[in-house]
Amino acid sequence: MIATSTSAVGGAPAPAPARLDATALLDATAEPTLRAAPLELFLDLVFVFTVTQLTGSLAHHLTPGGFTQVVVMLAVIWWMYDAFIWLTNAMPPSTHGRRGLLMLAMAGFLVISLSVPHAFEGSGVAFGWAYLLVVAVHTGMFAMSGVALGPVLRMGGLNLLNTGLVVTGGYLTGSVQLTFWAAAFALQFAIPRLVDLPSFQLRADHFVERHGLVVIIAFGESVIAIGVGAGTAEPSAPLVGVALLSLAVCVGLWWAYFGHDDDARAEHHMAALPSDRRNRLAVSVYNLGHYGLLLGVLLFAAGVKSAVAHPAAPISAAQAAALAGGVAVFLVVNTAVRRTFALGPNLPRLLAAAAVAAGTLLGTTVSALAEVAAVVLALAAAFGWEQRTSARRAGLSVPGGTLHG
Repeated sequence: MIATSTSAVGGAPAPAPARLDATALLDATAEPTLRAAPLELFLDLVFVFTVTQLTGSLAHHLTPGGFTQVVVMLAVIWWMYDAFIWLTNAMPPSTHGRRGLLMLAMAGFLVISLSVPHAFEGSGVAFGWAYLLVVAVHTGMFAMSGVALGPVLRMGGLNLLNTGLVVTGGYLTGSVQLTFWAAAFALQFAIPRLVDLPSFQLRADHFVERHGLVVIIAFGESVIAIGVGAGTAEPSAPLVGVALLSLAVCVGLWWAYFGHDDDARAEHHMAALPSDRRNRLAVSVYNLGHYGLLLGVLLFAAGVKSAVAHPAAPISAAQAAALAGGVAVFLVVNTAVRRTFALGPNLPRLLAAAAVAAGTLLGTTVSALAEVAAVVLALAAAFGWEQRTSARRAGLSVPGGTLHG
């Protein structure tokens, strides 16, 4: 509390510009908003291709082995792609030199993506060496970002160890290669605990926006999967129906992530945290959590290709499980993320995930169209329940307010 002073003349209250001046000073010295640069969106186009390649690989190998390979490849690729979001958060690509290096990394990611379909059949070598290029560019740029050199070198050394597992695995085949790459995946859980995270300053506005853009890109792959599944088939009633319902599922997943301005609320939550807690939350929610979200979208996209290709007929158990499982995984991970940010309600989404998983039987016994319709109904029921709950809470929060119906 600041005591009110009086003027020397007549004891009248003196003007109090000090608090206003302090507020103005805070506003003047506040950091300007940092938003995604156009080149970062250009880099996302390469990630679109990555998601497409992973989805295609999963769709053609809907087996436990094929699924495991995609799980590991997505984890290894996402680790470094997310690392570049951290990099551009600390070092925006505002100069020609920075842009050139980012384009070099883009070339590395492109080669990685080209290697995905046959990464376990001989292309793992190209995958590994392109991955090394990406890690080298990332570490070198971070060394020039103004972050203390010690933490940067420690991070770079751990990423290089991770890369060594990937490169070595690329020269191997079968389960041995998968073991090396799975070890790289496991190391990613340890790296954030072995580096000095608070040394890497993080801007919440740019960080949350960039991850939201990546999620939208993943949704775009689901829309592409609808077209790929349809191919050149005549637009019959079942085909149009399953295509529109699949698009409705994509809208539902979009609503699960962005509805109720959840992204803006997450940004405010992140911005209010001290740097160490903010960075640890960034790792748990935006690296690990968003890995789960991306995996869910990949599964759904792989399943929806089969659904659109055979809308009026039952589909295989693997295809039906991919379609329903992807949506269920997305909802469960999204619920965990919302709980982290104290957002709710969340029970409707968990019940919807269970209902969607149970709907797999419709795909294998009735038709793909029936399964996709069941997913849409489950999502609509969950979001309708949430809306009603939120409206009731809003009515109760208003003094004397009442809520009818």
